[in-house]
Amino acid sequence: MIYDTVLAKSFSRYEQKKLGYGAFLSCLFIVFSLCTVFKPYLGPVHALNLKLFIGVDTKMLITRSSSQIAQQVEGKETKKEELLCTSEERTEFCQAKGDIRIQGKSSTVYIASSEATTLEKNMSRSLKPYARRDDVDAMILVREWTLKAENVVNQKVPECTQNHSIPAVLFSTGGYTGNHFHEFTDIVIPLFLTARKFNGEVQFIIADKRPWWISKHKPFLKKLSHYKIMDIDEDEGVHCFPSVNVGLKRHHKELSIDPQKYSYSMKDFRAFLRSSYALKRFQAIKVRNGQHRKPRLMILSRKRSRSFINTDEIEKMAKSFGFDVIVKEAGNSMWGFAHVVNSCDVLLGVHGAGLTNILFLPENAVFIQVVPYGGYALDWLATNDFGKPSKDMNIKYLEYKISLEESTLVEQYPLDHMFLKDPPLIGKIGWQEFKSVYLDKQNVKLDVHRFKPTLQRALELLHK
Repeated sequence: MIYDTVLAKSFSRYEQKKLGYGAFLSCLFIVFSLCTVFKPYLGPVHALNLKLFIGVDTKMLITRSSSQIAQQVEGKETKKEELLCTSEERTEFCQAKGDIRIQGKSSTVYIASSEATTLEKNMSRSLKPYARRDDVDAMILVREWTLKAENVVNQKVPECTQNHSIPAVLFSTGGYTGNHFHEFTDIVIPLFLTARKFNGEVQFIIADKRPWWISKHKPFLKKLSHYKIMDIDEDEGVHCFPSVNVGLKRHHKELSIDPQKYSYSMKDFRAFLRSSYALKRFQAIKVRNGQHRKPRLMILSRKRSRSFINTDEIEKMAKSFGFDVIVKEAGNSMWGFAHVVNSCDVLLGVHGAGLTNILFLPENAVFIQVVPYGGYALDWLATNDFGKPSKDMNIKYLEYKISLEESTLVEQYPLDHMFLKDPPLIGKIGWQEFKSVYLDKQNVKLDVHRFKPTLQRALELLHK
């Protein structure tokens, strides 16, 4: 109002109108001049890959990169199309989001888009969804899958025959499935690491399906996913999901999880396993003087190789220490055997896949690994397959390396033979021959007097 009064006193009405028009034109000239000066620095909007779309009631700010679209809707960010692949020492896996279409018959995962600029043209990635990518022998037995970014307008993307509203995880049960150790280190633990975050709201899609494997691990699988497992190999349809993980995350060490890299640890995995199998014991017995319950020791027996040939002697000596001793071989029922292992305070066994069952032991239990004769190579396998991993499981680890006299190899080769005198490294003779000699043809006759201090130490650990 004060400005209106000043103008009225200084100028006539015609002069005020003329002055107003002049001011307006001057402003336009200044704006135009500024745009001309700063145009080289502004650049076109599309160079920043930012576009504003106004729909009926929705405003979306879309930021594009070559392989990802982030979509801002009313302040909440969601993912439209995304393909992110990771290669690590032991595994490779891809995470895709958006309009995901999975066709089992062609082993293809399509990331469909209605916009030509959403993803790189002809962008694709092939991988085998089994977490042991550095092992040629294992990967031969795994089917390869291809992830393709395709535009729906080019009619190369198949139509959905079934829509799903939950994420999917696609993995293979090929590779070394059938070996208890590899089933856990290559599939079960990586699957937990990949799928636990979904809290059961996830669809498992299995390639290279083995029905017996699903039955064997059913309690764990049902706890991790609330949905029936999909066999994709011969599926004629096209299954559509909002997102999919192809392949599994894993730590490069065996039977391990890196808690600094992931949100979980081996402690979390073992707790999940106990819950899956309804295992009752969380803690091993703490031995005290005068208590009535004896600590329970399991001698894990084997039939084909690396078996104890004097189990009766070992059992008798263990009982003399006050142990309640059971001799057991892993059977067909994972549920039943898991409960038996969980009832024990000490597990004793020769190096082999069966020792993977230490996963079912209660916290602070004692694990005694008997290492067969085989020099540095076998010592390395024993330490890295079970010795180091057991410590992350909160299990107390003891190791007993047998002498040559305790090995049945002395009955097969002369004492001056290379295999006995100086066990070669795996690289020198090859894995297959090393395995044939030291793993497939060797049994153990434990020297109970030499072994006695190890058993004594196990009892002492249960007192702590």
